[in-house]
Amino acid sequence: MHDLPADWSALCAVVFLLGMRHGLDADHLAAIDGLTRIGSRSGRAHARWCGALFSLGHGLVVMAIALAVGALGSRWVPPGWFEALGGLISIAFLTLVGIVNLRAVWAAPADAPVALVGVRGRLVERLLGGRGGAAGPLSVMGVGMLFALSFDTLSQSALFAVTAMHYGGVANAALLGALFVLGMLLADGANGWWISRLIGRTDRLAVVASRTMTLAVAGVSLLVASLGVARFASSWVDGWLEGKELFVGLAVITAIALAYLAACAGAARLRPAPALR
Repeated sequence: MHDLPADWSALCAVVFLLGMRHGLDADHLAAIDGLTRIGSRSGRAHARWCGALFSLGHGLVVMAIALAVGALGSRWVPPGWFEALGGLISIAFLTLVGIVNLRAVWAAPADAPVALVGVRGRLVERLLGGRGGAAGPLSVMGVGMLFALSFDTLSQSALFAVTAMHYGGVANAALLGALFVLGMLLADGANGWWISRLIGRTDRLAVVASRTMTLAVAGVSLLVASLGVARFASSWVDGWLEGKELFVGLAVITAIALAYLAACAGAARLRPAPALR
């Protein structure tokens, strides 16, 4: 748990920065990348806002906890099983996103961009948005809410609320919760917008670019899910990863950026040379 400053202005600034750091958690980035990829390939208008929608859903839970604890005026500690529940939800969803994207690459014709095919009517389609085979805005927010069911997120929300009670009341708790959500919204929203731009550009570049980006999103999702499984299975892995969440998140961003550069390079090599006149 974070040590918070005693000065109110400094406390507000730190909570905002903690929200931005939380938005760079690897599970956030991988989920948003997957949702954005699915929405973009299906032509959903809200695809570029998947990061913001995910963060808003996540933030609703944070605000609800902050307001509830602020209203109670006492320290509330989430039950221990919340941590396992949140971890299992993240692992299951990221594995699902990875499988959907790998299936899309496998099913796509060799001379065509990757599209989401064969998903309609299946469990994946029901979880990720119904008839269009892509997550709708409310579905994306719902996923964000599920990801908030973790011991770390709920404990942070409760800590902010309890700390704010020393400076006033429920309004102060709501302000700290809102600052945390705002920081998270900026980080997650920027990630979703950036991924949407990359996907849009690579789809125009060439078939190889589409495959590369889809494989990158699938790989990142499955890798982060694997890290979650490893943390459950090994206390050593859990201890080693403790405090390194920001670095893992930055590694996810780097992996997607490298995939984009590889996609551009591959598309450029396959682009036919202009005819000589």
